[in-house]
Amino acid sequence: MTRSWVSGAAGSGYDVDHLPYAVFSAVEDDPAEPRVGVRIGDLVLDLAPLAAGDVLEVAGLLAQPSLAPLMAAGPRIWAGTREWLQSLLTDPGGRDLVEPALRQLDRVRMHLPVPVADYVDFYCSEHHATRVGEIFRPGQPPLPPQWRRLPVAYHGRAGSVVVSGTDVRRPCGQYLDHPPDDPHGAAVPVLGPSRQLDLEAELGWWVGVPTAPGTRLRASDLTDHVFGVSLVNDWSARDVQAFEYVPLGPMLGKSFATSVSAWVTPLAALDQARVPLPGQDPDPLPHLAVEEPAGYDLDLEVDVAGTVVARPPYASTYWSAGQMLAHLTSNGAALRTGDLVASGTVSGAGEDQRGCLLELTHGGNHPRRLADGSTRAWLADGDVVTIAASAPGALGGRIELGAVTGRVLPSAET
Repeated sequence: MTRSWVSGAAGSGYDVDHLPYAVFSAVEDDPAEPRVGVRIGDLVLDLAPLAAGDVLEVAGLLAQPSLAPLMAAGPRIWAGTREWLQSLLTDPGGRDLVEPALRQLDRVRMHLPVPVADYVDFYCSEHHATRVGEIFRPGQPPLPPQWRRLPVAYHGRAGSVVVSGTDVRRPCGQYLDHPPDDPHGAAVPVLGPSRQLDLEAELGWWVGVPTAPGTRLRASDLTDHVFGVSLVNDWSARDVQAFEYVPLGPMLGKSFATSVSAWVTPLAALDQARVPLPGQDPDPLPHLAVEEPAGYDLDLEVDVAGTVVARPPYASTYWSAGQMLAHLTSNGAALRTGDLVASGTVSGAGEDQRGCLLELTHGGNHPRRLADGSTRAWLADGDVVTIAASAPGALGGRIELGAVTGRVLPSAET
């Protein structure tokens, strides 16, 4: 593979070894006309007119306001489309055809890449799960006995998934607090704006090819069904979550918003990032068995209000993406095109590798100092949170996943 001729693309995190997909519209479109594009350098390539001009079988799939038709088409179409794009963007002979279809990033609007069918959020980091257990269940074993037997998850609200750049309003909910007239009295349930708003740095896996009800996948079936990945911020109201999560798990503490990057990195772009899992003990049951390398080496970066507060390594994640899908379908539950399957908070062993404030501040008890001198135990109104990531690329450098960002707005009640 050679580097792209597109100015600024060669050697960047968006060369032809990456080519993430998105749905965009030009800022001058009124009304917006969303369509499929690919990022190359700091430009977006408008795919539909190029595919139509080349009379490709995917032309109709690319002339859509969603990635869903392309995602559902399967690995053969994904691979063929990727090869076509890499050829166009590395052969200077195609410049006259390609250049008119390139758009500046600052002249486009980004849209949710696909309507979310279902949203399932897993809990796959042993480091994260252990610390959360220590904080939420002091004096008890931090991991429930089944945690190393299966990848634990909860079902989120698909309608709460928003594209990167969307503001997130501080949610209200029930939590324990001292009565206003008795600040030293016993805590009682109150309803109010969350005081412990948090972020969660995650990786999301987009299902392309669906399954029929009753179908059970193996962990090795990942590449047959998953189209690509996006960075995810699963915003969490920790005070609400702590009060409600026993016995059935999170609901209102997480259902108000989940931000996802506008860019979907094709799974093929992560071939160089494949690494073995960190080790699983005990061995999982046969339906969760993996063929190594089953993990992915991605380096995440979490920025809060202009300060990088953590660099979590995805390679330390205990359960693989293939195991998530195998467990999800082990009872015969069907996958749908547009299912978003998230990893749960990505955290490593180090103090600076913790993918949420709950861990970084030890439950809010040890606030972090930011570059401007302010401190954060939890997110403040006005804070902008950005999660970025990179991974080894096929051209010897690193590809850069599309960042996910969001700004915290005050509660509607404040």
